Amino acid sequence: MGTDEAGRDVLTRGIYGGRISLRIGIFVAAVSLTLGVFMGLISGYYAATWIDDLINAIIMLLGSIPELFLLIILARIFQPGPEGLALLIGIFGWTGLSRLVRGQIFSVREREYILASRAIGSSSWRIMLQHILPNVSSIIIVSGIFTMAGAIITEAGLSFLGVGIGPPLASWGNMMQGSLGNFTDAPWLVITPGLFIFLTTLSIYLLGDGLRDALDPMLRTK
Repeated sequence: MGTDEAGRDVLTRGIYGGRISLRIGIFVAAVSLTLGVFMGLISGYYAATWIDDLINAIIMLLGSIPELFLLIILARIFQPGPEGLALLIGIFGWTGLSRLVRGQIFSVREREYILASRAIGSSSWRIMLQHILPNVSSIIIVSGIFTMAGAIITEAGLSFLGVGIGPPLASWGNMMQGSLGNFTDAPWLVITPGLFIFLTTLSIYLLGDGLRDALDPMLRTK
């Protein structure tokens, strides 16, 4: 795959940049799952109460702010490293998962085993953690896989714009950004990290789609 303008091996930098991009994706998925599942679990269980209204207000507030512009501003101000950038992306990327979990809990919380557990005096946290959460775990796992792929694309976009991971660290986004001026003379410098991003996110999406089919109880009974 050649070398860049500084004589650095493109394949080696792409493999090393993949470690950073994947680490950011995993960290973002962990942060988003933690916040999204916690908020969605509470919001769904305490539906139509002030707790549900407060969480929905936070989700609507975050949803009304353009996420990309906000991340660009915060990344420019704080200039975070890989973990810091992942934390910023994760903090503002949990709202979709929270709504998904909340909707799933609506169909679970009124079932017979939940009512029976409540009748014998089980606490709310025991019901949520031991009875409700395991029954929505499949959709949570699949959402975490898709969140990881989305985080890799987001990091690549921010780094391409010059506000994500910067030199001397290598990531697929800043590899594309640093080589864009040489596209006509050395197109492989841009195509190679773009190919890495495409293949990685495609693999993650296929994995998530396979997990969704494997964990779907309706498909397992056929």
